[in-house]
Amino acid sequence: MKQPYLLPDISQPGKIGCSLPALDVPPAALPPEELLRTELELPEVSEMELVRYFTALSRLNYGVDTGFYPLGSCTMKYNPKWHEDIAKFPGFTSIHPYQATETAQGALRLMFDLQALLTEITGMGVTSLAPMAGAQGELASLLMVKAYHHSRSNMMRRKILVPDTAHGTNPATASMCGFEINTVPSDSEGNLDMKRLESMMNEQVAALSLTIPSTLGLFDPQIITIGQLVHDKGGLLYGDGANLNSLLGKVKFGDLGFDCVQLNLHKTFSTPHGGGGPGSGPICAKPYLADFMPTPLVVNKAGKYSFTSPPKSIGRLGAAYGNFGVMVKAYAYIRSLGAAGLKEVSEGAVTSANYLKEKLKADYHLPYNRTCMHEVVFSGKRQKAKGAAILDIAKRLLDYGFHPPTIYFPLVVEEALMIEPTETESKKTLDAFIETMKEIAREVTEDLEALHTAPHNTSVRRLDEVTAARQPDLRWEVKSQRPG
Repeated sequence: MKQPYLLPDISQPGKIGCSLPALDVPPAALPPEELLRTELELPEVSEMELVRYFTALSRLNYGVDTGFYPLGSCTMKYNPKWHEDIAKFPGFTSIHPYQATETAQGALRLMFDLQALLTEITGMGVTSLAPMAGAQGELASLLMVKAYHHSRSNMMRRKILVPDTAHGTNPATASMCGFEINTVPSDSEGNLDMKRLESMMNEQVAALSLTIPSTLGLFDPQIITIGQLVHDKGGLLYGDGANLNSLLGKVKFGDLGFDCVQLNLHKTFSTPHGGGGPGSGPICAKPYLADFMPTPLVVNKAGKYSFTSPPKSIGRLGAAYGNFGVMVKAYAYIRSLGAAGLKEVSEGAVTSANYLKEKLKADYHLPYNRTCMHEVVFSGKRQKAKGAAILDIAKRLLDYGFHPPTIYFPLVVEEALMIEPTETESKKTLDAFIETMKEIAREVTEDLEALHTAPHNTSVRRLDEVTAARQPDLRWEVKSQRPG
């Protein structure tokens, strides 16, 4: 695809893209000559060319506002734009984290109410908004687990059990907290292997870290038994709540036996996800863990809102109080939908995923042929046997205008293809995606070369990802385009 305003030859000597005002300050001497860089060849373009260049550049970006983005496990859904407008209200954007609390009562009340809403939604006892990402919420939760056991003189509990379907951050977080990680395998149905879990639970285990629904998109029907087993052995049950959008209004983590759970506001509750943030990963915990929550919490005393620190707090997670703008959007999302609307969110997410499952299972292998939750995981092993890797299928999807789903994860599925349609896509969009996936399955048999050389009509062709990973080029150097 030709991009005329991204070519390097639009710069011509003498062109000016802006007019600077007259100097209104005393001129200053240049830095020493050894610090000056004369090799930088800045482009000389007109204002129109500059505008067209950056406009063309912006069109290269792909996002949920431009097309279907079924990235499994990441919940790349459309979010109402008016929530962005609310977050931009002057009363929210013009305050400072360290101004007097008496002058920020509205913001503190929003945080206080959001704490209460998340506590109710999860069925827990207390909520902290301090974590600024899902992974930081995990970190805070396991630090609380560690502090809880230490307060009870259980210094021997140094292990965290992690399922083989866990998000990659789960074992990484446990390691950062100084725990030893032991992996619990899945059974043939995609659930936790109960016999292996029972054999692994002992007085050295601090907690089981469990994502529900799992990254296989499955709800483990053994969850109550799992919680009882962990608790009977003196451990805690930590929940990775990244997939909460499949449970909203239907079931509460507290009722399932979890002791603490981390949420991703930037996935479930309206804030646009991806691009590196900002995120927000609040943690919700049962009352017996309240004393260990990260500081600060927002409290209401006689109608005045202020910050407080729990007596045995694990401490601060950042300089301020979390990503406030994300909280505003999540609050707007919850209040605008209400209890009935939140149920529709989970119903839509689960219905969409099961629709894709039923429509595509004849064309792609389905490792676990059972009702899924917010996402469905297929395997491309049929296509792999014919010469097309799941990477080829993902690249070919780009030619049809779709962002590829997550591939090669979870690791327990051969040639995994994890698809999360979310609750915000129309049936028309899902049908178009289904037909495209079916067409690619036909191409595997009829036109294999089209997959091996895909994508064909994107601005950048297929990259050498192996070399990029093993021999990264971390420095970009300007190369002159002018003769001589």
